[in-house]
Amino acid sequence: MAGRRYDPERRQRIIDAAIRVVGRGGIAGLTHRSVAREADVPLGSTTYHFTTLDELMVAALRQANEGFAKVIASRGGLEDLRTDLAAELAALTGEWLGGERTGVELEYELYLAALRRPALRPVAAEWCEDLAALLSRRTDPVTARALVALIDGICLQVLLTGTPYDEGYAREMLGRLLPEHDGPRTGT
Repeated sequence: MAGRRYDPERRQRIIDAAIRVVGRGGIAGLTHRSVAREADVPLGSTTYHFTTLDELMVAALRQANEGFAKVIASRGGLEDLRTDLAAELAALTGEWLGGERTGVELEYELYLAALRRPALRPVAAEWCEDLAALLSRRTDPVTARALVALIDGICLQVLLTGTPYDEGYAREMLGRLLPEHDGPRTGT
């Protein structure tokens, strides 16, 4: 009698495979079967770990959300009160958009899928809430939410139009939302 193969990394491989599938063919190409094929696991494994595709997309979006968080953590400038917040946010956004483009596009595709898939909405909102909470340490909560919305809008414009990211423009627009006392400002 053959026993089950111990595979503690299988769930993670399935999530990674889902991200690759969506990265190549979009949400429309995501099925349990396509993910199982990509992860090289039996079909039953995908449905065992993720009963629905929404559950799988939640896991993939949660993992994709970590991309921007890693960029923020690697720089650490948001914590330093001496740092020009607008300049730091513009640089962080540029670093994130300048990274592996497929990952950024995938994150936004999953993020926007929340429009039609209510199960994704809480995870999509986590990104905004987490960044706003971090920014609220440097400004008030309303301004923090406005900064997040502006960053989101700039990223979407860059991704949808294919225009290059303009860090100077982002810094100027972000600076317009910040109180005068929050570090050096550029332009007027």
